[in-house]
Amino acid sequence: MNDLEKYFTENTSRSIHKWKHYFEVYDRYFSRFRGTDVHVVEFGVDDGGSLQMWKDYFGADCRIYGVDINPHCKDLEEDRVSIFIGDQEERGFLQLLAEKIPRIDILIDDGGHRMQQQINTFEEMFPHIDKDGVYLCEDMHTSYWKGWGGGGYRKRGTFVEYSKNFIDYINAWHSQTPRLKVSDFTRSARSLHFYNSMLVIEKGADTDPVDMRTGESTIKQYRPP
Repeated sequence: MNDLEKYFTENTSRSIHKWKHYFEVYDRYFSRFRGTDVHVVEFGVDDGGSLQMWKDYFGADCRIYGVDINPHCKDLEEDRVSIFIGDQEERGFLQLLAEKIPRIDILIDDGGHRMQQQINTFEEMFPHIDKDGVYLCEDMHTSYWKGWGGGGYRKRGTFVEYSKNFIDYINAWHSQTPRLKVSDFTRSARSLHFYNSMLVIEKGADTDPVDMRTGESTIKQYRPP
């Protein structure tokens, strides 16, 4: 059990609602930021319990930013925790949010979980994440739920279907068709990690692929007849 899961299981303060397997994923990608002046943005404040959990996990130098559509969440602000009120589906709000937050090292989308909310949040906020930062979207299973604007397996317009394109984008360096070109995403995304209901994208400054070979070749090359 890592420190995040321990905090969660022992929590008696503000409520936190998470799937159990999330804690291993969080710790795997967030642990390198512990003890630093990391700036964390989490969409979806709810009762504010997870904001306190991040504050405890990352340490005294972190800054936490919560985002929620519920105006009452503003009352949960405290030392090193700022909360912005707005609809993550509205691109104008997201653009203003990106201007107001000085830096984003980690972005966690645990907001409304509807398709356009997840897509708009990714498109507007991903470019503002630090060059070595982490993007994490959770509860992607709503792509399979009609009540959340999803609707099923391979349905067009869901966030799951949308995010499958990232596999092509990250490999665009090798494309031999003009339909797939190197983009800002290609240049900034180091890796994609899909988990049950989660997607993690690690950004990296040195993503250009370099083809190399060392050693002496001793085998005669074979060409099929």
